[in-house]
Amino acid sequence: MKRNQSGFTMIELIVVIVILGILAATALPKFIDLTSDAKQSAVKGAAGAAGSAVSLNYAGCAAKGFTVTTNYCVAVTKCSDVYNLIQGYSATAASNSSAFWKQSASTASGTFSISSAASTTADQDTTVVSTTGTTTATCYVWENSTGTTSPVKASFTLVATAP
Repeated sequence: MKRNQSGFTMIELIVVIVILGILAATALPKFIDLTSDAKQSAVKGAAGAAGSAVSLNYAGCAAKGFTVTTNYCVAVTKCSDVYNLIQGYSATAASNSSAFWKQSASTASGTFSISSAASTTADQDTTVVSTTGTTTATCYVWENSTGTTSPVKASFTLVATAP
């Protein structure tokens, strides 16, 4: 007695595998490059947060007559002073391995540093203030990933407040 077998032939299976391989080969490069885009976006977001903190601090200082006042006006004379403006940052957070912001690139892992250095040395900082409100500087936010040959950076403008 002859049986009627049903199923896919070998040719049909090979064609499906070839089509899936072509689709995977064209889609894979799009997903591989998302890591660098994500890092760049995260650094830009951190720089935006730092820039907003500087603007809010300047507004608070202007409202208080540029007198240092807790929670309103913090003296900012260099890029690393922005750490004092960031909500949730404290001096102990600089040494905490889970902190989002780090003052030292040598202790950081997957966090951000702020400096006035445009080169890859993320822990340099120079004094930028001479007159409140008129002195500005370009500060850089660095992504601190261990093993990164070219760290991702973004910039923001620092407006000095030196009561």
